Amino acid sequence: QVQLVESGGGLVQAGGSLRLSCAVSGLTFSKYSMAWFRQAPGKEREFVAGRSWSGGTYYADSVKGRFTISRDNAQNTVYLQMNSLKPEDTAVYLCAATYQPGTRSSTYDYWGQGTQVTVSS
Repeated sequence: QVQLVESGGGLVQAGGSLRLSCAVSGLTFSKYSMAWFRQAPGKEREFVAGRSWSGGTYYADSVKGRFTISRDNAQNTVYLQMNSLKPEDTAVYLCAATYQPGTRSSTYDYWGQGTQVTVSS
């Protein structure tokens, strides 16, 4: 069974940093593209950052220069380093996996349960 388990969320002050982790099992991790999405209360799920199986990375405009996605294929883990956090970054962050990279949540095959990130002002 494929499982994605996020961790690392929490409460931080604006300007602070967090590192999210997503541990993946049940699939050939190196052959999948990985992404982070987020969903804030009352808003639709949105793409945050992605890293393809071939090494490409891409980011939502709202997080460029502040967030960095990385992956450790040996550990089957994808990370999201979040710096200079803003209150508008507050959301549940979800890890997702797909055969092909993309920014649409509907194209992703597997999802984690999410981890809460709250940024106070």
